[in-house]
Amino acid sequence: MEAKNFDERIELPAGVVATYDEKTGVLAVTGPKGCVSKVIADPRVAMGVTDGAVTFLTKKATMREKKLLYAFVAHAKNLVRGATQGYTYTLKICSGHFPMAVSVKGDVFEIKNFIGEKVPRTLKLKQGATVKVDGERVVVTGTDKEIVGQTAADIEQLSRRPGFDTRIFQDGIFIIDKDGKKVV
Repeated sequence: MEAKNFDERIELPAGVVATYDEKTGVLAVTGPKGCVSKVIADPRVAMGVTDGAVTFLTKKATMREKKLLYAFVAHAKNLVRGATQGYTYTLKICSGHFPMAVSVKGDVFEIKNFIGEKVPRTLKLKQGATVKVDGERVVVTGTDKEIVGQTAADIEQLSRRPGFDTRIFQDGIFIIDKDGKKVV
């Protein structure tokens, strides 16, 4: 049995422009929120931007190539959504025993007095993510889903205490909302 051609097409909304550089494999999407780019390249999948749409094509549509093609389609959809709407992750500051002081100074996120520690815990924030502390909430926003998600995860890991029972020691900063999806 012979494998056939298989293609997918993503229509771009109004006000969104996409470009693809075949030499470097970079897909760049520009929209109202800004420009987002990602390297999406594989010799088994042909890509192009034509007539306000991003097209993907594979000559040999085996299961492996289809998985790869759909991964590229998902990345492209994330780029389009980031350029039009952006991404927002929300974290909650929980301090039961010692009052924590959480602040953002330039590109450094800082937690002071975490469980009575004398030395503050710090994190250098990634470029492309904006972090704001609003009372007991920390809001991470940006156009790149991977950078926003990784920054939120890094903040959560900054207050991690391995070796302690999480049912008893509940102090920390925890992700409660991943771009509209509640985390239980």
